[in-house]
Amino acid sequence: IIETLVTVLNNIKQEHNDGTVEKPVLLHIKTTKGKGYQAAEDARDKLHAVQPKFNLPKKKDAVPAKPAPPPLTRVFADALVKEAERDEKIVAITAAMPGGTGINIFEKRFGPERTFDVGIAEQHAVTFAAGLAAGGLKPFCSIYSTFMQRGYDQLVHDVALQQLPVRFVLDRAGLVGADGATHGGTFDLSFMGCIPDMLICAPSDEQELANLVHTMAKIDDLPTAMRYPRGNAYGDLVMPDRPRFLEPGKGRVAREGRDSSLALLSVGGRLRECLQAAETLENMGISATVADARWVKPLDTKLLQWLASEHRAVITVEENAIGGFSAQVHQELLESGALDGRGKTPTVLRSMILPDRWIDHHHDAKAQYDDAGLNAKHIVAKALQALERAGVKVNAEAMEQERIALP
Repeated sequence: IIETLVTVLNNIKQEHNDGTVEKPVLLHIKTTKGKGYQAAEDARDKLHAVQPKFNLPKKKDAVPAKPAPPPLTRVFADALVKEAERDEKIVAITAAMPGGTGINIFEKRFGPERTFDVGIAEQHAVTFAAGLAAGGLKPFCSIYSTFMQRGYDQLVHDVALQQLPVRFVLDRAGLVGADGATHGGTFDLSFMGCIPDMLICAPSDEQELANLVHTMAKIDDLPTAMRYPRGNAYGDLVMPDRPRFLEPGKGRVAREGRDSSLALLSVGGRLRECLQAAETLENMGISATVADARWVKPLDTKLLQWLASEHRAVITVEENAIGGFSAQVHQELLESGALDGRGKTPTVLRSMILPDRWIDHHHDAKAQYDDAGLNAKHIVAKALQALERAGVKVNAEAMEQERIALP
C-alpha cells in the first residue's frame, strides 16, 4: 500500500514537472482506522489515546483490581440524563464527540429526537444551540474546551449578544495528560470571562459537578458555561439523590483558618491540592483558610472582601492561562479598594496560573501539573513567599522538616 502511494505521488510530481498536468490534483486516500490492530479497527470512536500497557498478560493469582471511580464525563452525563428526565425541553448537542463528552449516554436514553451530533463543526454547534434556545428549548452544548475556541465568534455574536440561555459544557478543561497538547483546555476562562452576560462556573469535585448541571438547567435568561477537567471522580463523596441549586456568584469556605494569616482561593479542580497544601502549612504553624469560588462570573464579592480584609495574604489558584479567574479577582479587589491598605496593612495578593508556555505532553496529568507548578507543594512554596512579604514569621525548623524552600 505504501509503495503504491509513493509511486502515485512521484507520478503526480513528475507530471507537474513535465508540464503535462498544469492544474492541482486531488488525491483521495481511503484509510482504515487502527489498521493492523483488530480492536482499533472494530472501534469507530475509541482507542485514540491507547496507553502502552494494554494486552499485558494477567497473573493467574492476581487480586482483582478495585473498580476505579467513574470518569467525570460519566458523572456529567448521568446528571444531565436525570435533569432531562425531569424537563422534556432539555436537549443535547455535540460536535462529533458523543463518546468523549458523554452525550452518547444521553442519546441512548432519549434517542435522536433530543440528541444532535453536528459533526466536526463547532461553529455550527454553537449557532444551532442558539437557534434551539431562541425556540424555547434548553440546549446543553457539550464541547471539549480546546475545541470551543473554534466557535468563539458564534459564542459572542449568536449567543451572548442575544442573551440566549445556551448551556455550554466544556470537558477537558486544564491539562489533559494522555490526550495530548492539542486537547489542553487552558484558555477558556480567559476567552469567556471577557464576554458580557456570560455566567461561568467550575466544579471542584463530582458532587459540585452534578449540582452545577442542575443549576445550569434552571438558569433560563442568560448563557452559562461550566468547565471541568479530564479524569475520574474522587470516589469518596456521596452523590446527592436530589442535586442542589448553587446560586450564581456564591462560593464556599472549604476550610476556615484560625490565625487570619493566609487564604487560598481555588476555582475548579485544584481545590484538593489547596486543602493538601493547607495541611502541610498547618504542620508548620500556619492555619490557612481554603475557599472554593465555584463561579468565575459572577464573582462572590462578599467572599472576596472577607478574604482580603481578614487575611494577611490571599492566593488564587486555577487551571487556566493568564487573564482568567485571577484577572477577575484582581479587578474586583483593586476597584473596591480592598488592596489600598487604608487603616490596615495592605493585603498581599498573589495568583497561581498556568505558565506562559506550552506544557509538554505526558501520559500523567499530575506530572504536567508538576511541570506547571500547580500541585500542593508549589502552593505551599507560594504561600510561604507571600507570607514572608506580608511580614508573617514562619518557623524555619518546621520548614526544614517539611523540606520546603522559598522560591
